[in-house]
Amino acid sequence: MKLLAEITDPVSAAKPSGSIDRFFVSLIRDERDLPFVHLTLKITATLIPLAILLFIPGLPSWLWWLAAIAYQYFNNIVFKGPYGLMMHCTSHRAWFKQQYSLLNFYLPWVIGPFFGQTPETYYTHHVGMHHPENNMPEDESSTMKFQRDSLGDFTIYLGTFLFMGIYHLCSYFVRKKRKRLLYRSVRGELLFILMCIGLCYINWPATLVVFILPFFTFRIIAMTGNWAQHAFVDAADPNNAYKNSVTCINTKYNVKCWNDGYHISHHIDANIHWTEHPTYFKNTINEYAQNNAVVFDGIHFLHVFIYLVRNRYDLLAKHFVNIGNRFKNDEEVMVFLKSRTQKIDVRPYFAS
Repeated sequence: MKLLAEITDPVSAAKPSGSIDRFFVSLIRDERDLPFVHLTLKITATLIPLAILLFIPGLPSWLWWLAAIAYQYFNNIVFKGPYGLMMHCTSHRAWFKQQYSLLNFYLPWVIGPFFGQTPETYYTHHVGMHHPENNMPEDESSTMKFQRDSLGDFTIYLGTFLFMGIYHLCSYFVRKKRKRLLYRSVRGELLFILMCIGLCYINWPATLVVFILPFFTFRIIAMTGNWAQHAFVDAADPNNAYKNSVTCINTKYNVKCWNDGYHISHHIDANIHWTEHPTYFKNTINEYAQNNAVVFDGIHFLHVFIYLVRNRYDLLAKHFVNIGNRFKNDEEVMVFLKSRTQKIDVRPYFAS
């Protein structure tokens, strides 16, 4: 158990430097999002050439495997986290100015497929469904009905999403009569699948490495993250963002992934800029104490997930921030955390 310490997560972005930076700043809505431009240029200059190389016929086997390993390394180790959370930020806050709005399609339609993201389905799922429903039972990615420290329950949760996720998402939009979001979901999913099928006829090993493996990797990581972000839910008040979400502070993950650890404040106001979360957290700290919010210091969501499925509540308690001195010792924290991971009966929410 920890006391609230000084926040070390980023509260600013690099200032423009040089004429090229100033040019891009003239295109984007918020100067603080200039690092997104730098990241996008790095991804474009790295992954796309490697992907093209893998599709070249007659490439020597040793060179093909070297390119395949490099592609997976840059895709999954170097860029996946920063790209995924850049997509997250730009889904909530339009990146480019209105007169350059076509450039907003570059991430979901050009770069996204290389990370296994079917065009626009991230937006429709996350912004169109997850946030409006706030992890409540109509949220098709809700964690409420699962035992959230059980690897078995997570396996069911993940398998359901992998094999039925797009069907459930489209069913949700049908129920809610959101035809535009339904169309965007179906279009993005089908076009990606058709592209992969067509490319398999050209070069199936390259298609597997460039698009299919990242597709499954992304969806596994996305649902692992969502599970950890919404693992501790108060059954008595599950629609309260302070009581259904987790915040992770003072971690390198926040530096690399645009303060994604601040999931409580993100659900309170999804339009808060990524640089503003630490300050918002400090300014609203009393609300965290009053609502018995779950905050961890020095770990991120992957740690939370691993500790949960291993039932290492002692390690979770070690990093738990005791805001407002609510708990006397780690044992009390462990009892509290366990009470928040129990299955919740969602049937009353669907009763007519």
